[in-house]
Amino acid sequence: MKARSLATTAVLALIACLLAATPAQAATSVTFTPQTILAPGLPAGGGVDQNVTPVGTISLNMTATQTAYVVSKMRVNNATIRSLFDNEVVCRGPGGWSKNMVIGQNVYDKNSGSPEQDVTLYTRFLVHPGVAGTVTCTANVRGNSLNANDATYRLDSGYITFADTSVTNATDGQPVQSSVSAGVHGLNSGAPVVRLPALDYFTLPSTVQGLNVVGDVELMICWPNTPCDKYKTAQVKFTLFVNQWKSDGTLCKTDSSIQATHDVPYWVHHKYVPLNKADFTVSKAPGCVPRFNAYVKAEWLGGETAGIQGTAVGLTDSRGSTTTHDSDMSHAYVLPY
Repeated sequence: MKARSLATTAVLALIACLLAATPAQAATSVTFTPQTILAPGLPAGGGVDQNVTPVGTISLNMTATQTAYVVSKMRVNNATIRSLFDNEVVCRGPGGWSKNMVIGQNVYDKNSGSPEQDVTLYTRFLVHPGVAGTVTCTANVRGNSLNANDATYRLDSGYITFADTSVTNATDGQPVQSSVSAGVHGLNSGAPVVRLPALDYFTLPSTVQGLNVVGDVELMICWPNTPCDKYKTAQVKFTLFVNQWKSDGTLCKTDSSIQATHDVPYWVHHKYVPLNKADFTVSKAPGCVPRFNAYVKAEWLGGETAGIQGTAVGLTDSRGSTTTHDSDMSHAYVLPY
């Protein structure tokens, strides 16, 4: 018995050593720990002091042709002062590849009585490094108070995950995805329609049966350097168009059933508008081919100036850092099925 006990102990010790020597498998999905987030006050001399709080990291070993789908969900509330809340995902991969995305909206203070005191944002996009290796994505809460005093708000719940690790690419081998270029693309009486984000013509494999099309829009109210009454609103209608084409270049099928209209006050400032056509079936009618395009049509209906926000440029890597990066904002993509 004593000999068996000693032998068992030795085996267990060996197993423990082997386990200790083996690197832990990187997580492909992480649930965020609820926590209080600091939102620094606006500096007296101007500018913004933005805090960056990493809340979860996932990794995936990918082939050169593989495309994966990243989703970060964050819910925040209990703000002491109206504050900016950004859900940002920063991805890095082999050979210096990177892909970043951020979606933001102001969260109202807990005593405001506004439904905007409890905000949920999704940041979601496709990753395709084009080179075999490990892709690592980190979810950050970015934010700052919207007055001179420091604020806090509560990260109530959320997660970051590789929701799909094998997304079908277009026939050119690339994922179907596009982001809006940097700047704010204005909506007003002089330019009442903007078609952004937009997916130019793309062709999918003939085996594809349908498309899940997403258009995530970042709407800004009272965009910079334009006259604006901060106590009024802007009214904007959004429609997601999805088109399939025939081989002769004429239209085969179109869908514009996904629509949303928002009347947004200045104090929200950044409004997240998610649009999703989950079940666009590929037509097999005579002449129809698996060639498509899609876009979001934004229509200014009245009120104050507005605009579609493009890539955010020069975001600090961490609070007070001198290193920066860019993160896409309004964007569209397709998950074929």
